[in-house]
Amino acid sequence: MTAVPGPVGAASASVPALLHLARQAAAAGAAVLARRDPSAFEAGSKSSDSDWVTAFDVAAERDVRGVITDSRPHDIITGEELGTTVPPGPAAASDRMRWSIDPLDGTTNFIRGIVYYGTSVAVADANGEWLAGVVHAPALRRVYWASRGGGAWRNDDGAVRRLSGPIAGRGGLLATGFSYDPSTRSDQVRELADLLDGFGDLRRLGSAALDLCLVADGTLDAFVERGLNEHDYAAGALIAAEAGVAVRRPDLTPMLDGGPGDAERLGAVTVAGPEDFVHAVTGAIARSTERPR
Repeated sequence: MTAVPGPVGAASASVPALLHLARQAAAAGAAVLARRDPSAFEAGSKSSDSDWVTAFDVAAERDVRGVITDSRPHDIITGEELGTTVPPGPAAASDRMRWSIDPLDGTTNFIRGIVYYGTSVAVADANGEWLAGVVHAPALRRVYWASRGGGAWRNDDGAVRRLSGPIAGRGGLLATGFSYDPSTRSDQVRELADLLDGFGDLRRLGSAALDLCLVADGTLDAFVERGLNEHDYAAGALIAAEAGVAVRRPDLTPMLDGGPGDAERLGAVTVAGPEDFVHAVTGAIARSTERPR
């Protein structure tokens, strides 16, 4: 794909320009992660003793935000570690975008030296439509990206290819993840037998963003997980959808409206894969607190 040079100002808020900026921002976050140094983790737990945040998470988010605000200072940013930033200005401006950042998706993997982690950056317009998304995985030397109507792509250490989803007829490989909330995790374990019907095996890699990208590139055949935050799936879901994969994102209370609460989030399901699987999971698991799209 052709790069779009120069800064991305309000007057040039085209989808290719936004994608270019998203790639720059994700690269900045990934560069922080590439300096991984166990002696500098300064890790602390968040919701449980398995849910961690490190100094790298925070530093990566600051660098991602810096790239975005240097080019688009009036855009809204929501990030996992630093919350929501709404700069002064007309809230309903049509050229005002909202960015969703996960600076380090797969923090536990990062801490333990497991290579499945990366920086996820996505951008939506004023109507909430996702326009561009990037997942940059420095330990894999791999970058995934997509734009609305522009397809999904992967750069694997210099080798670029367009993505077209799983290959049919070779057996099914399902990916999932488990909540830090004990009650939700128990429900997920009970649901596994039904979810695995029709699949040959299961993978749990520890990064929802990369799981969605691996469905997009055909490494995995489907992905399902309950309880994700928007920043976990924003970029990956767009990449999977642009690769031709059926995707169901949760319809959560918008971040700018103060949501979602824990109960709403833990009841919501993100699914990607064959269309019949997505429909089956939606019917079997989605709780009444979700509003289907």
